[in-house]
Amino acid sequence: MLAFLAHVGFWAALTLLVYVYIGYPLLLAFLALLAGRNERHTPSEGYLPTVSVLIAAYNEEKNIGQKIAQTLALDYPADHIEVLVLSDGSTDRTDAIVESFSDPRVRLLRVCPRQGKTHAQNQGVKHARGEILVFSDATTIYHPLALRYLACNYQDPRVGAVSGRYQYFDPGGNSPTGLGTIAFWSYENLIKRFQSRLRTISGCCGCIYSLRKSLYTELRHDIISDLVQPLWIIQKGYRVVFEDRALAYEETTRSSRDEFRMRVRVVSRGIRGLLSVPELLNLRKHGWVAFQLVSHKVLRWLVPLFLLLLLVSSGLLSAEVTYRHLFELQVLFYGIALLAALIPVLRRVKLATIPLYFCTLNAAALLSLIEVCRGRKYVTWETVRSES
Repeated sequence: MLAFLAHVGFWAALTLLVYVYIGYPLLLAFLALLAGRNERHTPSEGYLPTVSVLIAAYNEEKNIGQKIAQTLALDYPADHIEVLVLSDGSTDRTDAIVESFSDPRVRLLRVCPRQGKTHAQNQGVKHARGEILVFSDATTIYHPLALRYLACNYQDPRVGAVSGRYQYFDPGGNSPTGLGTIAFWSYENLIKRFQSRLRTISGCCGCIYSLRKSLYTELRHDIISDLVQPLWIIQKGYRVVFEDRALAYEETTRSSRDEFRMRVRVVSRGIRGLLSVPELLNLRKHGWVAFQLVSHKVLRWLVPLFLLLLLVSSGLLSAEVTYRHLFELQVLFYGIALLAALIPVLRRVKLATIPLYFCTLNAAALLSLIEVCRGRKYVTWETVRSES
């Protein structure tokens, strides 16, 4: 009986893992290819609504000045853009640096007491003047034409939100998870591109996404806005699209510990966010959206459980040669990740950083599941990216 259960567990776990990482993206690619004849034309850049760039910041004195200057220098009509810095109870010189800008397009909104990024965004929207809201981070650098690329999509009145594209970089080549981060987000961007060709995406890129101010929904402080705002947009009957040309450049984290902490916070808030809109998981009412959320979010968060089941079941079946080899390959993979985490010199071997990033990502997802079940909420955040 134990052997039978081990076989069932092994093949169930393997099937789900293959579906999550390979099957679902291939299915999207196939459906996107079929939909190619009806693919929307790339919108021209002539549509220029007023834009408010909202930058949530906590103790960003090292980055905020450069971020404001870079935003003001973007290729967008000066009288159609404002920069609103949402200082979430900063205790350093962040506020003073913002106030040192004499440009009337730059405004500071100090949010006290500190209640986290989503709360700061809720408050910022109330003060924003633009028709289109663009949410950014203090450490993110935009492509010069990013705002034009985002804005032109709103020519279509059916479009309620537009996401840009992350592009991570590791300037010194020293990040232990740098290569993994870059590879993972290239993979994620590809999925978003396919989803967008199929009419709507199931989540936006947190440091470069936009929406119509008239469609903004005030959110609870403990949920992640770049996942849940688009879901509310979809519920209101509008599309959420991916604008591949709107690039945001972000540096990778400096350590696997920083990456792990960030991912635990992001995934925990994502799970709570999805639980706040359970009706979108109703396949009967929201078939395609529910399918995307289950395939791309729910199953992805459950991957660490599938990995554990695969490891244990293959171990139990190791008397059989095939399963023994598969068990040994898993042990080798996790061993490389562990050694890369413990021995800094191994992080210079780029291929070793991919197992480390994969394990960091899924260990964070596992802890997030536990934390959500325990009722823990992540509201505030700490800056973990480099202070350049």
